[in-house]
Amino acid sequence: MTTNWAGNITYRADRIHRPATVAELQALVAGSRRIRALGTRHSFNDLADSSGALVSLADLRSSVELDTGRATAKVPAATRYAELVHFLDERGFALPNLGSLPHISVGGACATATHGSGVRNGCLSTSVSAIELVTAGGDLITVERGGEHFDGVVVGLGALGVVTSLTLDLVPAFEMRQQVYEGLPLEALDDHFSALVHSAYSVCLFTDWRAPRLTQVWINERLDEPPADVVKQPWFTALPADGPRHPVTGMPTASCTEQLGVPGRWHERLPHFRPDAEPSSAGDELHSEYMLARRDAVAALHALDGIRDRVQPVLQICEVRTIAADRLWMSPFYDQDSVSIHFTWTSDTSAVLPIVRLVEQRLAPFAARPHWAKIFTIAPPDLRPMFPRLPDFADLVRTYDPAGKFGNPFVDRYLH
Repeated sequence: MTTNWAGNITYRADRIHRPATVAELQALVAGSRRIRALGTRHSFNDLADSSGALVSLADLRSSVELDTGRATAKVPAATRYAELVHFLDERGFALPNLGSLPHISVGGACATATHGSGVRNGCLSTSVSAIELVTAGGDLITVERGGEHFDGVVVGLGALGVVTSLTLDLVPAFEMRQQVYEGLPLEALDDHFSALVHSAYSVCLFTDWRAPRLTQVWINERLDEPPADVVKQPWFTALPADGPRHPVTGMPTASCTEQLGVPGRWHERLPHFRPDAEPSSAGDELHSEYMLARRDAVAALHALDGIRDRVQPVLQICEVRTIAADRLWMSPFYDQDSVSIHFTWTSDTSAVLPIVRLVEQRLAPFAARPHWAKIFTIAPPDLRPMFPRLPDFADLVRTYDPAGKFGNPFVDRYLH
């Protein structure tokens, strides 16, 4: 039996197909009753599962097509960011941002609005300018930015078809430095949260909720932008780390990207983890994540501080990041400059789930939207109002897939 990366989900699909060509994929989809795409298995719930078959595009490998004039790259959906970034950087290009883990596939990350951090940076899906997919009848279609339904198709949750490639907007390659600071009191954020998250290209905050303080502040600066003067302010009492740090205090740092202010390429600093090394936990963890309006960040963190004694025993680390608003229908950042509060839990599902429910109760006043591919318990009637374009997306699913070929229990719960 096949499981997801964390091992908490066993896929029910009776078969996993691995087509070698797009034509083979088209025939497979056309002839299937139920089928869904399987990426790098980094989903922590049943979003990727199927009651019929799963299809992996790992063998459907074509080259990245770079258009230097338009500064775009057409990328096979199964390509992992760890592979893509080197190709782009060697040719003088970059992506605006990256997730913390570069081992995930481009197709899966964009289908679920996976993100990095930075008040000016949208989620990874916002780089998509065109998307190619095989629809229920086996047709290969391309949907481009500006066209009908584009904003509904990009974050498609696998419910519209099997994505074969995505065209991504690029920017000129750049260099960065990364510095970690430790021990900032949570109360410092009351008046200075905005200044802190605006201080650099990408800022990530961590806490283990053992005390009302941030265990670490990761500040990633572009070398072509002014330095983060926020660290010189009297309220910023965190101290520079005296060596490399893992986000989880005490974990080995060999898998982490270089810190201590050493200059490096964009793709060597934006992720938390190196492309050539698996994170130290290697899947022995569960994830939940919630997105809310940036203006509510401090209030939400204080609400969580009130339950830290309950959260801490099942928590590895909690991370706070910022993401710019977008117009993608199923994005948790739709029409809202956001802050994400991410929980890396222990791998004990039975102990974690009650705390997930408690966290959701605390965040309910802020209409916190869950990450589609992570653990959450929000009931469908409560979740649907959080995504204003969900009814439009449900109509789009019925248009693209009237027989429910790409459906599964997850899709059925939240879209019907």
